[in-house]
Amino acid sequence: MTDSRTSLRVARLADVDGITDLHTVARTAYYQAGGVTDAELTSPEALADRRASWARAVGSDDRTVLCAERDGEIVGILSMGPPYDADVDPAMAGQLYQIHVRPGLWGHGIGGRLHAAFVRFLREEALSAGVLEAWDRNSRAQGFYARHGWRPDGRDRPGPGGGRYVRMRLAGGALERP
Repeated sequence: MTDSRTSLRVARLADVDGITDLHTVARTAYYQAGGVTDAELTSPEALADRRASWARAVGSDDRTVLCAERDGEIVGILSMGPPYDADVDPAMAGQLYQIHVRPGLWGHGIGGRLHAAFVRFLREEALSAGVLEAWDRNSRAQGFYARHGWRPDGRDRPGPGGGRYVRMRLAGGALERP
């Protein structure tokens, strides 16, 4: 089901609290399902770190943060920009840092619209690939990205709760899809 009342816009510093709140509820949903404790996710220190990180991202010159908004409420977020890893050529690839959608709205097409915005970013920047990291215990995210043409590229790193972050790549024909 898609929701035509949802619009995308560039995030502003005034959005940071709303972005942080949405990110907190979304990540709590998938990390708790994967066995990470609530204390690790919602402590005041974790919340302050998350807010500071989003403020840096929104104010960054080389990163773009988009908000999906419906009825004046932020219901999804996308953060994207140059790749983190030195083995990924920034002249060839962009990184999808994060997509988060309010858990009660999963399956309503918001994530798909945010993903399409990332693919447009790749095309507009003349980049031939995208990279991202997904937590190996987040099967919902892994399935979402696989449906959009992403494939693991063989790289990973440690993640929370004894899990791993799996790097995935989007390239070639997957970029041609609408």
